[in-house]
Amino acid sequence: MNLRSTAVIGMIAFALASCGEKKVAETPAAEVSPITGTWKLAYSKLIKNGDTSTTYPVPGKSEEMIKMFNGSHFAFFKHDLAKGKDTANVSYGSGAGTYTLAGDKYEEHLQYCTYRDWEDKHFSFTLSLKNDTLIQKGIEKIESIGVDHQTIEAYIRLR
Repeated sequence: MNLRSTAVIGMIAFALASCGEKKVAETPAAEVSPITGTWKLAYSKLIKNGDTSTTYPVPGKSEEMIKMFNGSHFAFFKHDLAKGKDTANVSYGSGAGTYTLAGDKYEEHLQYCTYRDWEDKHFSFTLSLKNDTLIQKGIEKIESIGVDHQTIEAYIRLR
């Protein structure tokens, strides 16, 4: 074998050795937030000037609301279960935005909302999670439209 043949065989061997399985640096799996998933509103209460009122379920209305969370965003949807056939109960509302969760401190930035005066607002809440129940409590305050109350919402995990 001449020198040229030996060099070619060496390069081929090197190339084949380079094609072996490469180790990929393992990256830790992203931690899944405990609230990730779909939740159904069980009840909501509003406290204003010391008076408490139930805002969901509304007597005489047949509605349903869900709230969904992924790693960085939330969305909620409420609609009437009569599918618009009972004009007294036609309702639809939705909103979405980003959130952060640190311990029990939950912050929402509402970017999109059926009620446009609520858009681009920040809200701070405290969350408690026990089994399949999520309780969200906090102050909703928007001076420009006279909103200033405490809200308490309870959700049941669907997924």
